Amino acid sequence: MSTTTAFRDRYGASPLHLLLVLASFALAVYAGLRLLKGDTLGVAMWFVGAALLHDLVLLPLYAVTDRAVQAVFERTAGAGKPVPRASVNYVRVPAFVSGVLLLVWWPLVFRQVGHYTASTALPGDGFLARWLLITAGLFAASAAVLLVRTWRGTGAVRRAARAQKQARKATK
Repeated sequence: MSTTTAFRDRYGASPLHLLLVLASFALAVYAGLRLLKGDTLGVAMWFVGAALLHDLVLLPLYAVTDRAVQAVFERTAGAGKPVPRASVNYVRVPAFVSGVLLLVWWPLVFRQVGHYTASTALPGDGFLARWLLITAGLFAASAAVLLVRTWRGTGAVRRAARAQKQARKATK
């Protein structure tokens, strides 16, 4: 057994992956130390508050929303048990991307940064409309991909059923 195989058996990935993970941890520690040099108590309170907001408010909110979307897209199996379909991902992906964009651009989307125009000499309005357009475009593109895949899938099912019907006729 080679050293790489033994390493992969124990670690589960390549040595390059381990190196990149360790580098990302080092970068996170460096950023955390730089962040805590200023207002340590304020940063700690913000971090704890963000964790509590996520765990007590946001997690239950998007878990319930995801269950509702799954209920819309689920189908029943032969035993009558509901089986979630992969179609729910056509809602999850654009919602996730839209949420990340909102998280990154939150102050500008909701006009909570008064000094933006003074600092950049760019107008600070229009971010809400752009975010809504991007969100609508993401959901429209996702719906188009779902429709194309559904249409191609049903065509394949129809072709298979037609071929099976012709095979049965040929054997009679």
